[in-house]
Amino acid sequence: MSDSLAALIASIRSFADERNWEQFHSPKNLSMALMVEAGELLEHFQWLSEQESNALTNRQREEVALEMADVLIYLCRLSDRLGIDLLAAAEKKMRLNGEKYPVEQARDSCQKYTAWKDNS
Repeated sequence: MSDSLAALIASIRSFADERNWEQFHSPKNLSMALMVEAGELLEHFQWLSEQESNALTNRQREEVALEMADVLIYLCRLSDRLGIDLLAAAEKKMRLNGEKYPVEQARDSCQKYTAWKDNS
């Protein structure tokens, strides 16, 4: 795990420990909180056009950044509670995605990989 991610996770753990929140931070509760925060992030884009979503104002970007931080914090806390190395998991998932979405089939396509298998 990178030093910066490990430091962030340690900081989040310390924050929770100081407040005796371990009792509330079950994987179930953390995953639910993560989805709530992801929903709050989504709200910022809900009624924007594609163009508007690519041209946020400084205020909108700051609000989105804070929601993204909430998502990251809960994800890091969940990974810490479950003992999952997020970077290793992400690297593994990228390898698997590379196998599912080979460049020659996936380039310029938004179809799920199962669509190609159904057409073979």
